[in-house]
Amino acid sequence: MLTQSLAAGLDQFLTPLTLLLTTLGVVFGLVVGALPGLGPLMGIVLMLPFAVDLPPVSAMGFLIAIGVGGSCGGSISAILLRIPGTPLAAATLFDGYPLAQKGRAADAIGIAISASALGGLFGGLVLILTAPVLADFASNFAPPEYAMLALTGLTAIAVVSDGSLLKGLMTGSLGLLIATIGTDEFSTGFRFTFGIYELLNGFHIVAIVVGIFAISEMAHQVHAGGLNDKPNVSLVRPGFRTLGMTLLHWKNLLRSSTIGAAFGALPGVGGTISSFAAYAVAKALSRPEEGYGAGAEGGVVATESANNATVGGALVPTMALGIPGEASSAVLIGAMLILGFFPGPALFAQQPEIAGGVFLVYLFSNVSLLVVGILATPVFVWVLRLRKSYLIPIILLLCAIGTFALQSSVFDLWVMMGFGLLGLALRNAGYPLAPLVIGVILGPLLENNLRRALLISREGYWIFVDRPVSLALVVANGALIACAVYWAIRRRTSRDATPLAEAGG
Repeated sequence: MLTQSLAAGLDQFLTPLTLLLTTLGVVFGLVVGALPGLGPLMGIVLMLPFAVDLPPVSAMGFLIAIGVGGSCGGSISAILLRIPGTPLAAATLFDGYPLAQKGRAADAIGIAISASALGGLFGGLVLILTAPVLADFASNFAPPEYAMLALTGLTAIAVVSDGSLLKGLMTGSLGLLIATIGTDEFSTGFRFTFGIYELLNGFHIVAIVVGIFAISEMAHQVHAGGLNDKPNVSLVRPGFRTLGMTLLHWKNLLRSSTIGAAFGALPGVGGTISSFAAYAVAKALSRPEEGYGAGAEGGVVATESANNATVGGALVPTMALGIPGEASSAVLIGAMLILGFFPGPALFAQQPEIAGGVFLVYLFSNVSLLVVGILATPVFVWVLRLRKSYLIPIILLLCAIGTFALQSSVFDLWVMMGFGLLGLALRNAGYPLAPLVIGVILGPLLENNLRRALLISREGYWIFVDRPVSLALVVANGALIACAVYWAIRRRTSRDATPLAEAGG
């Protein structure tokens, strides 16, 4: 299956359009990653409306490359300004900024880009070797297994979201409710349309995603103020010699990339946790003279290789099972649905050229990251000098143009604005946004397969425990919820105990 997919995807990959868009995606990803408050998810969301009319592999190459570039771009502002452009680069502050303070800002950025590219290539190898095997295992799944698998994705992303367990589950449930709006696939009846014919097909996923993430983020940035602040950033030019400097830490690089890929394959974990975990392991195994925390090259290698390897790891369940592990993966699945194919076992069997093409564009995006990132760093540093008062109107205009162009529908613009207000309200109340999008994506998969399973069952809900794989997923879902409840209680107990300890001291 692996060689067939790669061979079939080669023709889709080796086109001028795909190569150009993948390279441009890396550039755009680096820009949005470097700008504090944006990041890879925001970049994918902004470009999603413009990608849906492209050929499938070209579109996916463009969007995946934005994720790859954005995962690395946050290190630029972290190193130069001590402000991580994305949460993924938070751990890079520990050694990246001290390294820049020693007059080695160019080396720090070059090492970050090199480590990100090499870590991403490692994550790509994990994706290519693991996803087909997992898809082959899942090829015999029936409606009970798919229903429980969708429930696993919903449970995982909700229980590990930022904020409380209850808030994560509530936001995910809201997404499930939104997914029911429209025409029922089984009965062809109308649900929650209230006589509005634009709702017969439900809300467009792009309008939801752009509103819930991009519009709410821009409103949040306006409320935060500092619209006319202009950072004072010096120009730096890293060289390709930093690739050799990175390879001197090959053990650290390999170990951190492994941690990143493994964490990425776990739904809901993400690159932030993997980068901190990789840094902790690297520091624990380091020698005192390496000076971790005071400008150690190995610290930058560990964090940046881990967070980019996470991207490849996160694509494993996305491609093999159609289950998004985090918000960016959910948006990518939404793009795949719009482009006319659904990730999962059927993709590898029926459209191997698409699967192989996605594998190849992911690998190429990391190669482009190494070359473009080092050569164009002065451009990304210049972008850091942009005021928010210039940047926010441009982003809002892109949101409006892209969403309207989907169906030439003013209704989609209202949907975008409505979900933008909903996203802002949820954000201000401390509710996570990602579970809502996951619920919208996985809701139809869960509902349709649940109903199919009950239709073919002679014993009602017992069909979900009569089949071994389905039973294993039921147990896994229960374990996830039990662990989440345990950690939620433990965190609350710790918070309650802290004031008492301080009062006693």
